[in-house]
Amino acid sequence: MPTIGAPCAAVEPAQGLILLRLAEDRAAEHADVASPKRAVASCWRTLLDADVHEHVAADSIGRGDGNRALDWAIGDTKGRGKPTLTGSRVFKIRNGSISTMSLSGPLASTVEVMRIWKLQELGDPGEQLELVEEDPPTPGVGEVLIDVEAVGLAFPDVLQCRGEYQVKSGPGYTPGGELVGRVAALGDGVESLVIGQRVVFLGSGGLAEQVTQPAAGVFPIPDDVSSETAAAIPINYCTTLYALHERAQLQSGEWVLITGAAGGTGTAAIQLARAAGAKTVAIVGGEQKAQLVSDLGADVVIDHRVTPNWVDEVRAATGGGVDVAYDPVGGDTFHQVRRCMNWGGRLLVIGFVAGIPEVKTNHALLKSYSIVGVHWGASLARRPDSLVEQMTTLLAMAADGIVDPPLYPLYAFEDAAAALQDLADRKTYGKVVVRL
Repeated sequence: MPTIGAPCAAVEPAQGLILLRLAEDRAAEHADVASPKRAVASCWRTLLDADVHEHVAADSIGRGDGNRALDWAIGDTKGRGKPTLTGSRVFKIRNGSISTMSLSGPLASTVEVMRIWKLQELGDPGEQLELVEEDPPTPGVGEVLIDVEAVGLAFPDVLQCRGEYQVKSGPGYTPGGELVGRVAALGDGVESLVIGQRVVFLGSGGLAEQVTQPAAGVFPIPDDVSSETAAAIPINYCTTLYALHERAQLQSGEWVLITGAAGGTGTAAIQLARAAGAKTVAIVGGEQKAQLVSDLGADVVIDHRVTPNWVDEVRAATGGGVDVAYDPVGGDTFHQVRRCMNWGGRLLVIGFVAGIPEVKTNHALLKSYSIVGVHWGASLARRPDSLVEQMTTLLAMAADGIVDPPLYPLYAFEDAAAALQDLADRKTYGKVVVRL
């Protein structure tokens, strides 16, 4: 039997039958848990990896299993080195019988329904998100269809469920903006990607089994970077790269104070500050989180549950104050942060997990520090090419092991609402990722 990935010429029809049955066996694992879309994807990927496109004969199915209703398409490479799904011969297999047809346009999903999380009413995600079924999307011109494998979640997802984010949402909203998956189909005009290629991208409505995305907005993932790691990169690490380097102009040797340091943005800040040669003070709550940031290399770790008023400790550790503060917490924490600022420092406003504070501008004047807003998402609209630069940089750093997001234990797709509720209740650490 040929190995997966064997060239097409090496696969004999009889071996194609073996590979087809291997695909069916893999599909059955998914079909048994009531996920027909995953069953189709498993078949497709196995056959695609083996490159057996023209070697599945009409009698290859032969097992007469009427309980499995699986469709998939097998396209001819036409000598171009990658499958083309326009005008290809297609084998359609259902209930143990096989027929052929030709496509007049790009391949659309053969899955009749997919599962997707939808918000019923504004409120807490644990109460208002519901897993429903709907028709799968079809890629348009310049788009790709993605089989989703992992989704990174962030606090803005929680805020949007509640209707408290800058970008307003409502019933029908699907959380999840950081996605990793495999290309399942190509829309017209897409030449830069291949079926089965693993990609990461910023999108919307990520808590679904399939999504479409403009091909220009997806980024191939290096082989030695896991899907879960890639899903943890776009929002937290791009935000932090932008914050530290463009907004704060961080220099080697400077001190960086990080609140909420055990969270997704906080751990990103520790890693990227250290990569820039800076020294870090990490503020966390609890022994487990203190150990996490210590393992990441934070130079000073302060547990605010042990030391609620930590300003003097920060000043003592840094020789008078910090050069840069990275604050995703806000609320009363902000007022401790501002008292830690050194002369000429830059206080980065990342978010408001604990509420929006009232700013005492006289204090900024007296110590001549800057309060710097960080709205990374809006920056992309003003400089769209910056996302390509940031993702290219960060994926290379991940491949080199410099960026290695700590992950909270992974959630199953069926538990996505619980994942967001745990994030809302501040029960998690590191990055929260849902795996399909």
